[in-house]
Amino acid sequence: MHKKTAVVTGGAGFLGSHLCDRLLSEGINVICLDNLLTGRIENIEALFTNANFQFIKLDVTNFIHIPSDVDYVLHFASPASPIDYIKLPIQTLKVGSLGTHKTLGLAKEKKAVFLLASTSEVYGDPLIHPQNEDYWGNVNPIGPRGVYDEAKRFSEALTMAYHRYHNLSTRIVRIFNTYGPKMRLDDGRALPSFFTQALKGEDLTVYGDGKQTRSFCYVSDLIDGIYKLLISNEVLPVNLGNPEEITILDFAKEVIEITNSKSKITFNDLPIDDPQIRQPDISRAKEILNWEPKISRREGLLLTLNYFKENIK
Repeated sequence: MHKKTAVVTGGAGFLGSHLCDRLLSEGINVICLDNLLTGRIENIEALFTNANFQFIKLDVTNFIHIPSDVDYVLHFASPASPIDYIKLPIQTLKVGSLGTHKTLGLAKEKKAVFLLASTSEVYGDPLIHPQNEDYWGNVNPIGPRGVYDEAKRFSEALTMAYHRYHNLSTRIVRIFNTYGPKMRLDDGRALPSFFTQALKGEDLTVYGDGKQTRSFCYVSDLIDGIYKLLISNEVLPVNLGNPEEITILDFAKEVIEITNSKSKITFNDLPIDDPQIRQPDISRAKEILNWEPKISRREGLLLTLNYFKENIK
C-alpha cells in the first residue's frame, strides 16, 4: 500500500508542529519546511528520531524542490501574531503571496491536495456577528495589520484561482484564536501575555476598555478540524474555532483566577485596527466535517498552564 507524504510549511511553528504530530500519528510521512523566522526547533526536535519525519530549513518564498512523491501540501508558513507581522511586514506579505504561489506550484507538480492556513483576520474588524464564511470582511488594506490580513486574503484568492484554472484539489481553513502547548511565550497575543504576566506576578495589560471579544479554541480541537478538512472534498473556506465568546477583560480575570495570581489589571491604549468582536460561525464545519470543539476553555487553560509553568524562566 502506498504510504502518503505531506509537506508542511511553517512546520516548526505552534500550529505547524502540532499538525506534524497529527499527520505522523495518521501514518503519513511528513516533510517539514521552515526558515525558523518565527518557528522554533524545540517544537519539532522530539520528531527527529522518527524515520517518517524530515526537516528542511527553507524559505518557501524561494523555489521548493522535493524529489519524492507528495500527496498533501499544507501551507502554514507565516508570522501569525501582531507583534511578529508588524515587525516583519515585508516577510509576511512575501510568504502570503510568493510563498503561496510556490507551494501551490509544488502541489500542482505533484498532483497533491493543497490546504491553505488562512485566518479569521480576513474578516478584519467585522460588521457582522458572528462571522460566517460568506462575509467578505472589513479590512483596512493600508493599516499596520493590513500586511497580514491582505496577505491571507490574497493567498485565498490565489488558491481559488489554482483550483478553478488548474483544477487543483484545494482546501482553505480560516483559523480563529487558538492556544495550547508550544505557543511562544513572547508572541504578544492575549493568552501568552496574560499567562506570562500572571505567573511572574506582573500586572496584566488589557488594551482599550477590555470590552473587545475573542473566542479561544484549544489546539487539539483545531488540529482535528484541519485534518478532517484535509481528507474532505470541501473547496470553499471553512471557519474553525471555538464559538464561546469572552471579553478580554473577563479573560484576564479568568487567567488571574486559574493561576492563583495576585496580579492586578492595567489598561493601555487600543492598537490601530484592533478587531472589536471575534466569534466564528462554525455551522459549515459542523455540517460538512461533523466537527465542533470538545475541550472547554477552562480545561484547555489548565492544560496550557502546565506548559507555561514549565517554560517561564
